[in-house]
Amino acid sequence: MTDILEPTPSQTVGPFFGYALPYAEGPEVVPGWHPDAITVRGRVLDGAGDPVPDALIEIWQADAEGRTPSGLGGLRRESHDFSGFGRCGTDPAGRYWFRTVKPGANGQDAPHIAVLVFARGLLKPVRTRLYFPQDADAHANDPLLAAVPAGRRPTLVAEAEDARTYRFDIQLQGERETVFLDI
Repeated sequence: MTDILEPTPSQTVGPFFGYALPYAEGPEVVPGWHPDAITVRGRVLDGAGDPVPDALIEIWQADAEGRTPSGLGGLRRESHDFSGFGRCGTDPAGRYWFRTVKPGANGQDAPHIAVLVFARGLLKPVRTRLYFPQDADAHANDPLLAAVPAGRRPTLVAEAEDARTYRFDIQLQGERETVFLDI
């Protein structure tokens, strides 16, 4: 008798094996002493508004002049360099943080940070953007923001907590779901 093999079911991207994916320097896109350092922090929430304790957030961004860095990324960064890349796992309350610089404008795009979210229940990471509240004039000319319905755009704009700290919560589903991009 021949056994009939069943196909292997698809798997979601989490929970994560906590070796090497999140790493100690991952949230530090710039060192703490950098004169233009800002903090971006927030929470990853599910459709019910509950924290997602085992998500992984990656950011990619231009520097303060709008230049995209070249190089090996965050794992090979010298202590004085800007890498343009960061990775942070969420804690039990769904919190994450990054130390970075506010990116400059690049072409028609308003200053933004590209954000990838890896979490259980997702077959692939979801992509979004984080924009800054003080760049409202540039938002009006950003081609991507122009394609998002006006009522949904606030889910892409961080809240300024003070001059150097921004909060950007990511809601994976529900009424206040963050806009995710198909790019």
